[in-house]
Amino acid sequence: MEDEELYDLVDDQLTSLEERLWNIGLTLHADPEPELAARVLTKELEQAGFEVERDGLAFTAGVGTDEKPAVALLLEYDAVPGLGHACGHNLVAAAGLGAALSVAGALGKVPGTLRVIGTPAEGKDAAVRAGWFDGLDAVLMFRPGVHTWTWAPLSAQVELAVSFHGRAAHVTGDPADGVDALAALIQMFTALAALHRRLPRGAQVQGIITHGGDATDVVPDLAQARFGVRAPTGRALDRLVDDVMACAEGAAGASGATVEVERLGAGHRHFRPNEVLAARFARHLAELGVHAGEPDPVAVSESSDVGNVSTVVPTICPLVAIADPSQGWRTPAFTAAAAGPRARSATMAAAGALARTAVDLVRHASLVTESWACFKDREAAERSL
Repeated sequence: MEDEELYDLVDDQLTSLEERLWNIGLTLHADPEPELAARVLTKELEQAGFEVERDGLAFTAGVGTDEKPAVALLLEYDAVPGLGHACGHNLVAAAGLGAALSVAGALGKVPGTLRVIGTPAEGKDAAVRAGWFDGLDAVLMFRPGVHTWTWAPLSAQVELAVSFHGRAAHVTGDPADGVDALAALIQMFTALAALHRRLPRGAQVQGIITHGGDATDVVPDLAQARFGVRAPTGRALDRLVDDVMACAEGAAGASGATVEVERLGAGHRHFRPNEVLAARFARHLAELGVHAGEPDPVAVSESSDVGNVSTVVPTICPLVAIADPSQGWRTPAFTAAAAGPRARSATMAAAGALARTAVDLVRHASLVTESWACFKDREAAERSL
């Protein structure tokens, strides 16, 4: 069967599924609990003949011959605390599910392996370390946004916990005996303000004080803060973390305090784009009436652990707009947009382009080879930075 005939079959499958998929998206939007989402999604996949394995609120599902090529559709379905689906993950889930069901329905017997991986609550790094992405040839997903871009310029990110230790003293006794841990922390914030003036675009340090003392008449012997650190690449992030640590150590040295800096978790790697797969997705998206442009790589200070996936297997994560840039991500306006008519059309177009790209990968070994060559070229270029 020719590719165009298969694309038509995929499109027909999605047309028949549209009402059900949109109702699933609205159900997840109205009740943004990962437990519900995992239950709804895995039920749909099992009914379609996918073999499902659950791990808490995460899951994998597969159909096909368990042979190469192996392609995965990546689903997210967690929400933003207090805001609901302000990142539109209900749409990520609906589109990925639709792509999986339509590919399986159009091909009948998948010539290779088609997998679906569901990872709520930023669980993809753990899934990478657990080997869920081992042996895959490509990972496909989309994210709703305020731009329509061929790939999402996601930054590398890590959180740091900083603790200054001083010496307590009562201010009505002899405060000179104290070492003010809070003053040291404030000095660190002052140093970071100076650092900010020379940071390149796309780099950022944002901090909050989590403990500043217990009483106003006692020199604090402990002050703590957390800092979110972002940079366009992993190497740039490591350099920026070194700069933040230097600010902390300088503040400690000037005040007589001591300081501990702890890196919290693995953080997020930057997203490694794959131009071969991104171009294939963009072509299909355009055929479905939505045209994607090239991103401004430092226009979005967002991070996601899909970046961790993109550094182990060729991955796409295009953006398809459901709202205007003025509405922003992670806002009440974006939450509302994720249940609106623009979101419905964007989700179905993304599902169609994801499905067509998956069909291309399982049917054409040359596309797999080209995407891995692109992956390795990008990897080599990053090492030289």
